Amino acid sequence: MENIKVRFLGTNGWYDTETGSTVCILIETPAEYVVLDAGNGLYKLDRYIKDEKKPIYLFISHFHLDHIFGLHVLAKFRFKQGLSICVQPGGKKFLADLIKQPLTLALTDLKTKTEVIDLSNGNLPFLDEWLVLRHVSRCIGFRFNFQGKIISYVPDTGPCPNADRLAQGADLLITECAFAPGQKSADWPHLNPQKAAEIARDSGANRLILVHFDAEIYDTMKKRKLAQKKAREIFKNTIVSVDDLAVTL
Repeated sequence: MENIKVRFLGTNGWYDTETGSTVCILIETPAEYVVLDAGNGLYKLDRYIKDEKKPIYLFISHFHLDHIFGLHVLAKFRFKQGLSICVQPGGKKFLADLIKQPLTLALTDLKTKTEVIDLSNGNLPFLDEWLVLRHVSRCIGFRFNFQGKIISYVPDTGPCPNADRLAQGADLLITECAFAPGQKSADWPHLNPQKAAEIARDSGANRLILVHFDAEIYDTMKKRKLAQKKAREIFKNTIVSVDDLAVTL
């Protein structure tokens, strides 16, 4: 089997800073490109999508602005194979209302032919499961199976059974890490590095990568390194992402 490459185009939560752009992750498999969320890191997409035979799927976890800021740059892309945007139930209408004048070009006017797939109806062979997580707005996470390699994406959430389920036995588990070590909030649920590491450890995941660092809480790379240290005390095979990090499975 050919390698799968995972590239982190944006790793911040909330807003862009010198530490990074808002969250966007590109997975390249032998058969397709899969993009996770559309923060401002999305503008880099055409640097890495070169194979015009591979379909492109963009998965939106939820509609907080730091996960959809980048949608306004769809107008610059000219992907001949088109683009499929995959959203939770009800998201199709939301995007149709958002991606249009006077905010930006409408989906129908983009240079790239674009369709929106409602995941309650869509049937994608590499998507094993999507589940609702624990956040202040309806956020979903994903479990992908690329020719036997499991990549699980657990975006904005507090600890919850669905996060554990998505992570089970993953070759690569990508979780958000908005909170500082030890931080928690019942009113605004997110993960801190220890909780993310516990999910990885208890689920039998092989590797954990932390992403979506709150821009105010993690205002320096030194603080990300501390998060990595704290997570590794629980789950050794943990790394923190930085913009343009690339890993291979």
